[in-house]
Amino acid sequence: MSTNTQDIPRKVTTRRLVEMKQRGEKISMLTSYDYSMAKIVDEAGVDCILVGDSASNVMAGNMTTLPITLDQMIYHAKSVMKGVRRALVVVDLPFGSYQGNSKEALASAIRIMKESHAEAVKIEGGSEIRESVERILSAGIPVMGHLGLTPQSINKFGTYAVRARQEEEANKLLADAHLLEDIGCFAIVLEKIPADLAARVASELTIPIIGIGAGSGVDGQVLVIHDMLGINQGFSPRFLRRYANMADIMHDAIQHYVADVKSADFPNESEQY
Repeated sequence: MSTNTQDIPRKVTTRRLVEMKQRGEKISMLTSYDYSMAKIVDEAGVDCILVGDSASNVMAGNMTTLPITLDQMIYHAKSVMKGVRRALVVVDLPFGSYQGNSKEALASAIRIMKESHAEAVKIEGGSEIRESVERILSAGIPVMGHLGLTPQSINKFGTYAVRARQEEEANKLLADAHLLEDIGCFAIVLEKIPADLAARVASELTIPIIGIGAGSGVDGQVLVIHDMLGINQGFSPRFLRRYANMADIMHDAIQHYVADVKSADFPNESEQY
């Protein structure tokens, strides 16, 4: 039986993201952590799906991203990949899987690619992780950078406040962004930095710059799906726009279900065999 190629969406690749930047088309990116959600996100037309270490927070209930393991990230990534046909899928390298040891970084990235079938990895940091990034890239694995607020370093920062407000830190971020592009990263996430600085990075670099709390002057945006759908209501930073209030919708639906079960209204005669 032949397959109708018109039914197969054109796959988003790292090259296509660069082409989108070149023609001024904004890039949409959301997180996903499981098959069902990833399928919905992909079919809705999102360009890039991030299997984020934010799973540590929204899926496992941890206070930070630090506790999630490489095995857990691979589990989430495998689940996501089964639901995706079009979007480029990028997976976070979790805390402790790459810092300070470039051989371990490469081994972690290879495990993600081989075991999950994902298409790229994301790694936090600049010049201090240069060796790890270069080693991963040497194996032909695409790398997305991440600068600004880097949640895996929360214990060093001591706060989730806006980063790079001071000139010294802003200059380092700019230098790190150029470094990541020069060594071969295909894109960079900028998190929670001044909009003017983010726009400058996007204008100076040829690779796509994806923002989260970095203003509108970048090449695309990423949000955590539990935040933008209003499933997680305990997080309300300025940069977050809620597109639904799913927590209330789900709460009401579940309450309705409980009431129907208690009253013996569910199942009715048409809902049984």
